[in-house]
Amino acid sequence: MKKIVLFAVFFFLISLTKAQTIASWKMKDVVNYFSRKTDSVYVINFWASFCKPCVAEIPYLQSISKKYARQKVNLLLVSLDLASFYPAKIESFTRKNNIGARVVWLNETDADYFCPLIDQKWSGSIPATVIINASSGYKKLIETEMSEKQFEAELKKAMEE
Repeated sequence: MKKIVLFAVFFFLISLTKAQTIASWKMKDVVNYFSRKTDSVYVINFWASFCKPCVAEIPYLQSISKKYARQKVNLLLVSLDLASFYPAKIESFTRKNNIGARVVWLNETDADYFCPLIDQKWSGSIPATVIINASSGYKKLIETEMSEKQFEAELKKAMEE
């Protein structure tokens, strides 16, 4: 019986180490994150835990971004979940879905204000992903769920620019 209890405690402690604290950001914080003139490529994904297409693409956004981490690819997942979801439900979602990428919650509701800060063409629909090569000025908005192949191809274009 002691072994079972110790085993359960061990896995509980491991699950706690995977949890991340979800920061509350304004859109200006997101813009500042990718506006630095560096040799990095930024992948900024706007999603919500209740959006099935959003949730479907997160695993390969993470795995492909991690695959190119040596080429300085940085993935930021910006949650557009409801205020009532912050932080507990978002943290629970990230833990349950093994999300290791950095996750922040957008603490703004006026899409007419914040969408144009990312791209004038962004209607506000999700999932939406912006891929930015800060040093070359490359920027592409994809305002739909991407396939794994499409995401990797778009990321490679940004890295080549």
